[in-house]
Parts: sequence; C-alpha cells; structure tokens
Amino acid sequence: MLDRIHLLAAVTVLGVLEQAYFFLQVIYARRAFAISPPKISGPPEFERIFRAQVNCSEYFPIFLALLWQAGLFFHQGLAAALGLLYLYARYCYFMGYKASSLERLAPIYFGTGVLWILVAASVLGILHFFLSHYMGLNLLQLLTT
Repeated sequence: MLDRIHLLAAVTVLGVLEQAYFFLQVIYARRAFAISPPKISGPPEFERIFRAQVNCSEYFPIFLALLWQAGLFFHQGLAAALGLLYLYARYCYFMGYKASSLERLAPIYFGTGVLWILVAASVLGILHFFLSHYMGLNLLQLLTT
C-alpha cells in the first residue's frame, strides 16, 4: 500500500513545510514592523505578507484533498507532479505578493489552473471507480477497444 502513496506523502510534507515557511515570514514581518498579535493591520508591506500567508492557508486544505483524491483514484505520479507545480505556484504567489500586489496575479492564476486539473483527475478517477466497482463498466477497456 505504501508504494501507492509515498509520492503523495512526500508532497504533503513539502506542503506543510511551505506553510511553516509562510508562517515564519509573518512572524518576521511582525517583528520588523512592530505589529503585535492580534493586530492584522499596519504598513502595506506587512499587510501583503499577512494576506499572502492567510490566502495560502485558506487554500491548503482544498489542495490536500484534491492531491490525495487524484493520487488515489487517478494516478499517484501525475497528482504528485501537479502537487509540486502547485506548491511552486504558491511560493511564487507569496513572493510576488510580498513584493507587490500586482505580482501575485500570474502565480495565483497558474495555481488555480493546477487545482482545476486536480479536480478533473479526481472526478475522473472517482467516476471510473464507481462505474467499475458498482456497475462492472471499465471505461479504460471501453476506450481502448
């Protein structure tokens, strides 16, 4: 079983480490701009870092669910590769937003596109499972004949 999930697990750990990095960036920004919790407003530089971290945290559960569904029901290698692309897009988003609010746009659009591909892979994989498991229809066999 572990050989079917090891890539997904590795991408998950990388994602958690990335989230930790984003959290640390907020802590460093709080210190640099003397903004104590629970305050969330301050100079635009701080607010961009804070907002980038919050946005990344909001999307992380969605990413994890899609990563694992696509990996378990469609293809682990493809899901892991898409997961790495998504994490890279999120890193570019964070760094872009940190520099300027306009620089966040291209990475967020790219990352959203990757999420939609993961949605499609998840839906196709789950649909294939239900059709083959409950109705005895193997879509892959039907498509290749």
